[in-house]
Amino acid sequence: MTSATTTARPAAESAPANELSAGERERLDSAIAELHTGSRTWTALALAQRVTLLRAVRTSVAQVAEDWANTAAASKGLDARHPLRGEEWLSGPYSVLGALDAYIETLSRLAAGANPLEGITIDRAPGGRARVHAFPLTGIDRFLLSGYTGEVWLEPGVTPNAARAAAGLAQRTPTVSGGVGLVLGAGNVTSIPVLDVLYELLAHNRTALLKVNPTQDALVPIYKRAFAPLIEPGLVRIVRGGPAVGGYLTAHPDLAHVHITGSAATFDAIVWGTGAAAKRRRREMRPQLKKPITAELGGVSPIIVVPGDWSDADLTYHAEHIATMRLQNSGHNCIAGQVVILSSDWAQGPAFRAALRRAYANAPERPIWYPGSPARMHRAADDYPDALVLGDRVLVEVDRDDDPTALQNTEYFAPVLGVVSVAGTGQAFLDAAVTYANDQLQGTLGANLIIAPATERALGAGFERAIANLRYGSIAINGWTAFGFITPTMTWGAFPGNTIDDVGSGIGVVHNALLLDSVERSVIRGPFRPLPRSLPLLNGGGRLTILPKPPWFVSSRTGASVSEGLTRFRAKGGVLGLVKTLTKALRA
Repeated sequence: MTSATTTARPAAESAPANELSAGERERLDSAIAELHTGSRTWTALALAQRVTLLRAVRTSVAQVAEDWANTAAASKGLDARHPLRGEEWLSGPYSVLGALDAYIETLSRLAAGANPLEGITIDRAPGGRARVHAFPLTGIDRFLLSGYTGEVWLEPGVTPNAARAAAGLAQRTPTVSGGVGLVLGAGNVTSIPVLDVLYELLAHNRTALLKVNPTQDALVPIYKRAFAPLIEPGLVRIVRGGPAVGGYLTAHPDLAHVHITGSAATFDAIVWGTGAAAKRRRREMRPQLKKPITAELGGVSPIIVVPGDWSDADLTYHAEHIATMRLQNSGHNCIAGQVVILSSDWAQGPAFRAALRRAYANAPERPIWYPGSPARMHRAADDYPDALVLGDRVLVEVDRDDDPTALQNTEYFAPVLGVVSVAGTGQAFLDAAVTYANDQLQGTLGANLIIAPATERALGAGFERAIANLRYGSIAINGWTAFGFITPTMTWGAFPGNTIDDVGSGIGVVHNALLLDSVERSVIRGPFRPLPRSLPLLNGGGRLTILPKPPWFVSSRTGASVSEGLTRFRAKGGVLGLVKTLTKALRA
């Protein structure tokens, strides 16, 4: 896999640590010492006591949910009337509440002497892989998110019995400490730092020092309130700071592990340093980082559109679906869809392109707020002079005279969407598109695929083989991989095989609330058509869903209020509130 020609996020952790004052170093040293004391507290806690702590965290997250969502929206330039402010409810407190519920269930099972996978179906995926049917696992998810399912595929050779035996990870040996870990928090999505800290604590028995990205400084007081039950006993500490703080902490001898969500450039600066010294260390395979590191680093995500016989409504719906994959959070997502792969032989291809242009142009305007993103947008427009430039977004349709290299190798981390063509129909197109995604696009974090039910049935086993051949850590079929991100029992991370010398989209996984070992990928499957076209008589054998249009679609008229309502229901329950929210969803 080629490396990105443009970094998605600045290398913010590589500045010299000697820029810190003695007082700042003392403050950080003190936090680390407190976490070492906290690690002894953590390993002394029984599993049932850990469950009690997580329930307290859940209560505190529920209490700050409104402040969290409103602060996050304001920091991104979304006022109280903006139609897309609901994104900050779903990608913030909603995601964390769901994760806490799932972790509580896993630890409760272990505390009772049960296996985390008890009652959960494990069968076989192509290639003899064990496949854990990890979503939905609750009645409310089966109802609210009907039509969506999720599977975690384990690495080849892992048997179902081995999967059950390993489930629970460090919670199977709760008295064994993993030491103190450093989490370098993401700057784009507000739940990521919190979810990464929880995974350090629960998957690895590591107390955690969270260094918040400066773009998230406004959230620090809210993070501290949310994590108060873990901060008080010394299990978590939260610090602010820029590159000098990051540099000091990554080199700190009393930290056992580093986890980063960011860019490959930042990762390389941490592991190898910068300049001529870094090149020399790479040649000699002598990294400057002396401790293990895991990472989630993004990439260029494909959206494979398999040709079929689609209605006009199908064309419109999935054009809006793809616009959402790119424009949610103004494209400042590691998992934002970037390259649409269409068939040059699809009779409806021109109609779909026209629908995509309309959907992309008609989505609500919003600020481009992430540092460096405007410059990358301008670079895309310069690389592709014929691109459609709409002020706050760019659409690049690559033709035979265009060089696709920049689009394929640059994670723009901005509202830049590209469209490329591959010849063929049916299985020939699908196989060619999978090869294109695997071989031409930078990274292996997530891939999206849209296919009509009748086409999928016609391909039969060939479709599942194609999914197995798609080398990505998260795959969404008739959905967006972001659904896998907010589903806590799914896993999140690059396809296995990356190394510190060629890190690609990262190393390791997070989320993974079932605490599965030897994960290869997660696969989300969703409905091709929304309600009412998902009803059996109208759906052509597709999946039934009660959602007329998912609230995360940028084109959803009621997305903001529905997202808020779903989060409030997740936080505190309440049937009346849920009924009101579902009524609004029907007007999406």
